[in-house]
Amino acid sequence: MEKRITVVGLGPGDAALLPPLAREALLRAHAIVGYKGYIELVEPEILAGRQVLSTGMTGEVERCNAAIDLAASGVETAVVSSGDAGVYAMAGLVLELMEARGLLEVLDLEVVPGIPALCAAAALLGAPLMHDFAVVSLSDLLTPWEVIEKRLAAAAAADFVVVLYNPRSGRRKDQLPKALAVLAAHRPGTTPVGLVKRAYRPGQEVIATTLAGLDPEAVDMQSILVVGNAATRMAGGRMLTPRGYAGKYGLTGDGTARGL
Repeated sequence: MEKRITVVGLGPGDAALLPPLAREALLRAHAIVGYKGYIELVEPEILAGRQVLSTGMTGEVERCNAAIDLAASGVETAVVSSGDAGVYAMAGLVLELMEARGLLEVLDLEVVPGIPALCAAAALLGAPLMHDFAVVSLSDLLTPWEVIEKRLAAAAAADFVVVLYNPRSGRRKDQLPKALAVLAAHRPGTTPVGLVKRAYRPGQEVIATTLAGLDPEAVDMQSILVVGNAATRMAGGRMLTPRGYAGKYGLTGDGTARGL
């Protein structure tokens, strides 16, 4: 019998945004493992009749090892993450642990993608990611702040739209102001910024502001920040980062392109 562990991306949180392939993987599983906040995103009817194992915020290694143990014993096991399982989530840790434990040839690993948080935030903000962008997590729990700051500075200097994950928590309050200062050294205070909190979950908030006008106190761990580049502008209350169609085709007021 094939022994398999599946890492599933649940999407932003709304059950309607759970991909069909992810739903199939959860329904196939006999055990579902995850952070307790993510387990709460799974529909009760999917959890019903299945072994459920959850841990707190810092129990990633514990719960991934437990999931691997279950899978190695022959239990069809799914590890869940919000957003996409391969973006700041559990796919990498599961694979690392399988490698460290010498189980790469014993267990089959399947990663099922989900809608990542940055795509959910971008959809609610309009069209801010239509050109090149960089994604940086401000959490320094696993990455030294000096490395994060270096990456931010490089992305800002290259005029990428910058998406910030894990911007602020109850214990990490200093990193966001420092990050905003790095970005402000390369772009004006009028640069559009989108703040999305709890995208597609109860309590959702979508705020359009500027780099100079953003209040760090309004940001929490369930927030995504999108900082525009030199071309980003507001259009009817929506963030827009043009791809370059107007310059190439000369878009006109009637929606057509000059010369066509």
